[in-house]
Amino acid sequence: MTLRKSASKSPGSMTRRSTMDTEMLMRRADELINAASNRYRITVQVANRAKRRRFEEFDGIDDPMVKPVMRAIIEMSDEMTQPEIIGE
Repeated sequence: MTLRKSASKSPGSMTRRSTMDTEMLMRRADELINAASNRYRITVQVANRAKRRRFEEFDGIDDPMVKPVMRAIIEMSDEMTQPEIIGE
């Protein structure tokens, strides 16, 4: 019975952490969509970047818990808010 109690506590803490990550991801995606002149186009750009990243870095060096679409949204929102990342 003690094992069940401790096992039920672990998923709860994981849920809280993933909820915070989800909120951050949703905020960044919302910023991208609001900044774009065409919602469809930005959606396709995110999808294309995620697809490219998936095949370019198939080695699995990056965190496997971060899906390519999530990583693409984070990268693109960073590029939007911090233009020095892109470089000229």
